[in-house]
Amino acid sequence: MTGPDSRAAVSFENLTLGYDRHPAVHHLHGAVRTGTLLAVVGPNGAGKSTLLKALVGELAPLQGSFRIEVAPRQIAYLPQQNEIDRSFPVSVFDMVAMGLWHTLGPLRGLTQEQRARVMEVLAQVGLAGLERRAIGTLSGGQLQRARFARLMLQDARLLLLDEPFNAIDSRTTEDLVALMLGWHAEGRTILAVLHDLERVRRYFPECLLLARETLGFGPTHEILTEARLAEARRIAERFDDHAPVCHRPPIEIAA
Repeated sequence: MTGPDSRAAVSFENLTLGYDRHPAVHHLHGAVRTGTLLAVVGPNGAGKSTLLKALVGELAPLQGSFRIEVAPRQIAYLPQQNEIDRSFPVSVFDMVAMGLWHTLGPLRGLTQEQRARVMEVLAQVGLAGLERRAIGTLSGGQLQRARFARLMLQDARLLLLDEPFNAIDSRTTEDLVALMLGWHAEGRTILAVLHDLERVRRYFPECLLLARETLGFGPTHEILTEARLAEARRIAERFDDHAPVCHRPPIEIAA
């Protein structure tokens, strides 16, 4: 398996994120190396999804900055399933084909080769024969398989996955984990928000523990200790959603 190298894929400089001037992530500072398979964990409301939204440009920093070392077209983002409008009248084929957006102009249709590629990735995720189905008729697991197929077509170097294995069946989870591990073996950088700590321990070598502030960033077996997790829960219990932006020194991280 290709391991992470010394180049930074994503770097943070005193990064603080939030909504309406209320911080959700405090003073992140450091770097994620290229090729890292990183789990982002923490209590509900800890700022995990907020961090990914910032990295894809949906949220501007309140303070500080971040830098991504690949072009925007080399970034793939998988939001949570509950952010998907399943009533939108689109077929499985067309939804997956959107992964080719960076190679298509606004008025260009798919070539025969591109259509064949869409069918190929559908087969690889176990959806052969369902390409004409409306996405609203799919089960949660089938929809997630289709969304992973779309990621495969994007062929990105940096993948940002928000709860990719939440609320899907165990067989689908195993298949999608295998796809993710394959991407990691190819040297891609992956940041995934997860709640299942046992899955994190099993598959993710690196871990970022957030509770709006950084409680640990490094090897998973060192970060996911009972003491750190208890501290995260304690901090979560005293979250102040109306706290002002703070000005304490940044916390150094590196993975």
